[in-house]
Amino acid sequence: MLEKREFYINGKWVAPAVARDCDVIDPSTEEVTAVISLGSEADTNTAVDAASAAFPSWAATAPATRADYVRKILDQYNLRRQEMAEAISREMGAPIDMSYEDQAECLPWHLGNFLDAFEKIEWIKPLSDDVTDTQIALEPIGVVGLITPWNWPMNQVTLKVIPALLAGCTIVLKPSEEAPLSSMLFAEFVHDAGIPAGVFNLVNGDGQGVGTQLSAHEDVQMISFTGSTRAGRAISKTAAETMKRVTLELGGKGANVVFADAGEKAVRRGAKHCFYNSGQSCNAPTRMLVERDFYDEAVEIAKSVAENTPVASGHQNGNHIGPVVNKRQWDQIQGYIQKGIDEGARLVAGGLGLPEGMNKGFYVRPTVFADVDPGMTIEREEIFGPVLSIIPFDTEEDAVRIANDTPYGLTNYVQTTDTDRKRRLARQLKSGMVEMNGKSRAAGAPFGGVKASGRAREGGVWGIEEFLEVKAISGWDE
Repeated sequence: MLEKREFYINGKWVAPAVARDCDVIDPSTEEVTAVISLGSEADTNTAVDAASAAFPSWAATAPATRADYVRKILDQYNLRRQEMAEAISREMGAPIDMSYEDQAECLPWHLGNFLDAFEKIEWIKPLSDDVTDTQIALEPIGVVGLITPWNWPMNQVTLKVIPALLAGCTIVLKPSEEAPLSSMLFAEFVHDAGIPAGVFNLVNGDGQGVGTQLSAHEDVQMISFTGSTRAGRAISKTAAETMKRVTLELGGKGANVVFADAGEKAVRRGAKHCFYNSGQSCNAPTRMLVERDFYDEAVEIAKSVAENTPVASGHQNGNHIGPVVNKRQWDQIQGYIQKGIDEGARLVAGGLGLPEGMNKGFYVRPTVFADVDPGMTIEREEIFGPVLSIIPFDTEEDAVRIANDTPYGLTNYVQTTDTDRKRRLARQLKSGMVEMNGKSRAAGAPFGGVKASGRAREGGVWGIEEFLEVKAISGWDE
């Protein structure tokens, strides 16, 4: 068992002001894998003070120098990639191969994309070719509070910390108390990269404690949060008192619109995507809308995918899904599965309880419901587990109406060989992202949603610009 009771503040590891222990549970075994400390208001204030003191110097550091520091973080990751994968697997249950190949690899992927985008930023430029007397300058917003989740821990840390550093901001990071180990390892990368003291700080804590303290702190100029819509609303209300900028990347209930011409491959791809990371992704395509003529066949295909998706320990090598993050999450998913049964959806695969042969660990059976009516609880609410709802539609207009009838708006998906049709739907679906025929977004494309999914745009140049203020300067030529 690890003991990680210190915080990274002002360039060194320091003991918390008040000892408040928190167990980190390995969801594969239900055993304590580490003990951390939760921060107090005194710890939060110390970290913000350090970031405030470091801000003038860091903001004045040449952009090229800031980029060089960021590259050194990548060097540290490359030396300790296996450690990072193992930390993620222990803290949130990702299978070790998936953790090594996908979870941990989010760091070099996003870091490289940010560096590419960073080279294109013009820090000061004329308002237009014809108007040079007014200049537009980009300046770092100041001290930023970054609050990250447990489901893709290094993905979200990288999407927030790296652009903030490049922009010239100083940082207080509060990772999820469910999955703090990877973030504490990241802090070691920052330290060993030589980034100046106070520029990056880490305080462990929960949402009601450190999260709220950062959101309310008058010296924190911005909060960037990824997590539940409920928490995002609370953060927005708290932050409003100090008029700080708030960017939110929240939940989702993605619709995957499958037309008959897309065939078996599209259904298999969609079901596997839903179950990936044990369903713990905000952009998971959890609602599969299928054209009526193809519906019965699609249900059987999805059933086959679920029944052939192995579930095993996060410590075991292989192509399987692991547990969900904790008992509370497991109980919540079980409640949704029961709700689906009670409301009349047809359970065709998976269901309640642990997978066969398991008696320990937070494992969920890959589950498929068919004949799901719009408005059912499992169709409306984000389950955050490996549960797929299949809904028939008759016309293109029906599909768009059902897909858009949700509080969320993160990612929608379209599967069809008809180019004109997929392009029509891409413009009609109300979401921050639309992925078609299994094609992922290109490097540097923004990630973010609309409506209850938040309005953040993370990644590429948009992700850096979120941490910048725009200043108009007149009289430049006089």
